[in-house]
Amino acid sequence: MLSEEQMLMRQSCRQFVDDIVLPFVRENWQHEWSMKPEGRLPARILDEAEKIGVRTLGVPEQFGGIELDRASEVSTFALIAEEIARGDSGLADKLVQNWKVSVLLRQFAPRHLQEKWFKRLVDDPQFLLAHCLTEPRGASDRWLPYNVPEAAMQTKAVKTTGGWIINGRKQFISNGYDAGLYVVYANTNPKVGMLQGTSSFLVPRDTKGFTVTRCNETLGCRYMNNGEMVFEDMFVPDEHLLVENDALGSAGIYFRPGKIIQAAKNLGVGVRAFEATAEYVQNYVQGGRILIKHQAVALRLADMATRIEAVRALTTRAAQAVDDKSPEAETLCNMAKLFASEEIMKVVQHAVELHGGNGIMLDFGIEKILRDAVIFLHMDATVDISKMKIVKNMFPQTAGKYAGPE
Repeated sequence: MLSEEQMLMRQSCRQFVDDIVLPFVRENWQHEWSMKPEGRLPARILDEAEKIGVRTLGVPEQFGGIELDRASEVSTFALIAEEIARGDSGLADKLVQNWKVSVLLRQFAPRHLQEKWFKRLVDDPQFLLAHCLTEPRGASDRWLPYNVPEAAMQTKAVKTTGGWIINGRKQFISNGYDAGLYVVYANTNPKVGMLQGTSSFLVPRDTKGFTVTRCNETLGCRYMNNGEMVFEDMFVPDEHLLVENDALGSAGIYFRPGKIIQAAKNLGVGVRAFEATAEYVQNYVQGGRILIKHQAVALRLADMATRIEAVRALTTRAAQAVDDKSPEAETLCNMAKLFASEEIMKVVQHAVELHGGNGIMLDFGIEKILRDAVIFLHMDATVDISKMKIVKNMFPQTAGKYAGPE
């Protein structure tokens, strides 16, 4: 079902992972635990990603990027994200943010800003983009049916002569510690609901009043530096306003593909767990025979393979629905994200247990896959929030009515 272009891109990504990413991860497992985020992932890894053209997906070709067929763009994003996450999910997330934010910029940024920032992105293999939505007092819970003023962003933007003054804080932002350009969401109308009063702004890293305060040291996905930032009387000019008041509604072009890509990255982690385990049980001897000849081991391997294929099937269907702009897309992309996070966790648990004591050794590599899988239970909405959103999409008139303030 893949196009020739998709097959070639998948093969390039697979070779990149096998030749560059996996050898680095295996040979330098201590790098992941460096408390100096700047040097955690060597620059050469992104340089190599640039060589195969996966760093600037979504950037219009006229600006030097790799433009995909719009009719299958999300499906292609998912295909490539799975392959890269098979090598390392943190690296995949590093690149994914560039893809998704590029789609936002090409849709909403003025042409002269597209020319400026897409050029920076294309010219510098280390340049990263970030999407700043989550705050200390509100994350995925905001996406419940609470479209009321009290659920609004704590980050505020106030109109002034020639632009806006922004004050607030963001946390748990992918690429937040390293990015050179940020899309920041802020409340611009406190009198209406969240969906009607949130705007988005383009913020360069060197903007006065903008500070990156820390790198969040996460359990998994550690080659993507998650960050926190503060805005103190930060001025942004009028031209840096991307979408006024309807930013959350307009950002569906970011959020829906994001769910698909989360599922696909998670799938890549599961595939790596299966590959490593299949190799191990066919070569490691226990009880006088190789492990796979023990029926209990063989049954677990079959279970892993079945769960992986089920995740791939739902993710593929959901990606196609998003590409087709199907009415079912919102529900299906949340289902794919949820299902992948729970099923791949079971796959990885099998992997760790089938490796016995080796499964929890830092230098053996399997425990890393477990840590990376755990992260997906919380990324881009928690499991319970995802379930609530699915039900709300299915039964919008009756599910999750707002009960009012305390």
